[in-house]
Amino acid sequence: MKILHTADWHLGQLFHEYDRGWEHQQFLDWLIQTLKTEQIDVLLISGDVFDLSNPSASTIRMFYTFLNKATKANSALQVLITAGNHDSPSRLESPQPLLESTNIHIVGLIEKDADGSINYDKLVFPLKNKNGDVKAWCLTVPFLRMGDYPVMSDCDNPYGEGVAELYKGTYAHALKYKKPGQSIIAMGHLHTQQAEVTDMDKSERLIMGGVECIAASAFHPDLLYVALGHIHKAQRIGGNEHIRYCGSPLPMSFSEYNYKHQVIVFDLEDEKIVSLSAIEVPVSVSLLRVPSVHSKLVEVLDALEQIDADTDNPNSVAPYLEVRVLSDGPEPALRYKIETALAGKHVKLAKIDLRYAEAPAIEQGIESIKLDRLNELRPLDVFTKVYQSRYNTAVPEDLFQLFNQITQEANQAS
Repeated sequence: MKILHTADWHLGQLFHEYDRGWEHQQFLDWLIQTLKTEQIDVLLISGDVFDLSNPSASTIRMFYTFLNKATKANSALQVLITAGNHDSPSRLESPQPLLESTNIHIVGLIEKDADGSINYDKLVFPLKNKNGDVKAWCLTVPFLRMGDYPVMSDCDNPYGEGVAELYKGTYAHALKYKKPGQSIIAMGHLHTQQAEVTDMDKSERLIMGGVECIAASAFHPDLLYVALGHIHKAQRIGGNEHIRYCGSPLPMSFSEYNYKHQVIVFDLEDEKIVSLSAIEVPVSVSLLRVPSVHSKLVEVLDALEQIDADTDNPNSVAPYLEVRVLSDGPEPALRYKIETALAGKHVKLAKIDLRYAEAPAIEQGIESIKLDRLNELRPLDVFTKVYQSRYNTAVPEDLFQLFNQITQEANQAS
């Protein structure tokens, strides 16, 4: 039985305000072809199908069109989908009644009985070979929100231990069905300990409320494979070949500039994993950084002038551009200067990453002001400290006078 693991599609995402519908469609078309070429029996999608909990109609249509084409190309293909933190659990699994006659299984919500016990049957799903024989069981665990996992008292990390307890209970439930020769694998959408994260992943952690990461020991050692989503960089966890993030198929930010985006493919044979490998996803729109390191504006503008014009290759797809500027202070009309230099260039200006020369330690600036002294400071004093902390230079005289004038006018108006 051959399985493909993917996650974190984020359909509907805008990349610095640019629509990515074409890019996502390129990936989905590639995935359909890969499912066929690799003769995949089971497709695992471990969360964050959509970028928003309320995706647009066109984005939803894109997703279900993919499912339709993928299952038409291979009527025996089994598709298991779990919700991520970006997905609406109820919205994602709402079509499930219509899909019961298909091999598509979607889990968004953790259901509980009247007494509050978890309905583990919903989380344990059989995987069948082409002959219809059960060869494995999959723990289809979605992103776990507060109230989804068992309540753990008298512990240092109720979230982490609660998640571990849910996986423990789901695995124990799967053992009730497992027969000799059958395997057990798992899905998850969570942040594990030791995971290497990007800037985008760090913002995801804020969405989760900064809860503790999950230890690799939360997954039973007899699980043959753990198909994870949530972290956008493909990686193994805790030195384990079988606990993996496949990563996102498209770059989610410029922090993923050098990533190789991929899906994971492996075979299950005789309760063992064989032929585990990564298949790189083709890049449809590349990322470009100019210059390669943050530089003075005059050097940046010169580098931008060297970018090819539209006429050089009109049929190619323009890359997303990040412009990297190093400055000693404010740069008036910075965007205008950059856009002027880019006129006629074959790029999509996505981001201007402006950094300032080494600033003094913040604790020597505004953070050194004790709370009980704030009422002793004039607005001009605060402005001066903030400016010096950010730009590592004294406030220019003309700006100093303008701020002073505005402060006086505000005091007179009040």
